[in-house]
Amino acid sequence: MTAYEPPSAPGSSGVPGSSGAAGTDGRDMDGHDAVVLAGGAARRLGGADKPGVRVGGRALLDRVLAACSGAATTVVVAEPRPTARPVEWAREDPPGGGPLAALDAGLAHTAAAYVVVLSADLPFLDEGTVERLLTALQDAGTEGVLLTDSDGRDQPLVAAYRSVALRRGLAALRAEHGELTGLPLRRLTGALELTRITDPVASFDCDTWDDIAAARARIREHGNVLDEWITAVKDELGIDLDVDTGTLLDLARDAAHGVARPAAPLTTFLVGYAAAQAKGGPEAVAEAARKATALALRWAAEADDGTAPPPTTPSGTGTGSGTDSGTGTAAPEAGTGSGTDTGTAAPEARRDAG
Repeated sequence: MTAYEPPSAPGSSGVPGSSGAAGTDGRDMDGHDAVVLAGGAARRLGGADKPGVRVGGRALLDRVLAACSGAATTVVVAEPRPTARPVEWAREDPPGGGPLAALDAGLAHTAAAYVVVLSADLPFLDEGTVERLLTALQDAGTEGVLLTDSDGRDQPLVAAYRSVALRRGLAALRAEHGELTGLPLRRLTGALELTRITDPVASFDCDTWDDIAAARARIREHGNVLDEWITAVKDELGIDLDVDTGTLLDLARDAAHGVARPAAPLTTFLVGYAAAQAKGGPEAVAEAARKATALALRWAAEADDGTAPPPTTPSGTGTGSGTDSGTGTAAPEAGTGSGTDTGTAAPEARRDAG
């Protein structure tokens, strides 16, 4: 077993065929494909459609596909179904022939030097873990890198491999046994030189209903629920946009405290709408949020000051109109006396934000 040690300094990519897309540490993370095995019988789930079971409102398969979205080609070995991301479909012959036969069927649709091999029941896998596997594979120079669980067990379906090593191993097994159907995956991985990384969270898979319940509970924990929700919403709406959620939460807090609690969701909605109208990316969201935050702070400052600014209308006009124009008084909480504030107030946004 080869233990993984993070590199002391980033180097140039060793990925053959890389197209030059850089990861977070500057390395080339492109030039890899992904094979997702999603055709198991799920006997411990009573034969349920495990890839379609939802955790955090998203099918397990869709969660895994989001984690390997950087692959040049993603192949799912299973009967075709609707998915949140486009994929290629493959099927072992005969269906149900086991993980080695399924891997062989999926690998036939790939061409990259590296391939990420994943099961379809990994609720906590993310893009960072996939990138870490690929980086370790480059640095270690071994034939594959896989995760181990909290008990130290190998998880060969949460791994990155050199494609040539997989093809060579599968060919040797086929020559020895005549076919791959029914052969255990360890017959392949046991002959490879592997690097191992311990990650009890990303390697957690859902084999039983108790596992599903544990996964559903974990994503609702305080430290996870917001990121999980934002990711789920972006997937549902087909949005691939990373924004500074801290900035938006601070804006919501300022609008809620300085104006009125219902102002928080309405203001953040308007910021998003303004950014969309500008056809911008994260920068447009940040700029719209900056302007709205400044407005909310000015609004709150007027209420705190308690002094009336000069009237904006001639004396005797604008009074009694209900618009509060030119009075200099603090605006009442939105919805006060109108019935609109009943049951709509959002929880205080990010109390720990200051």
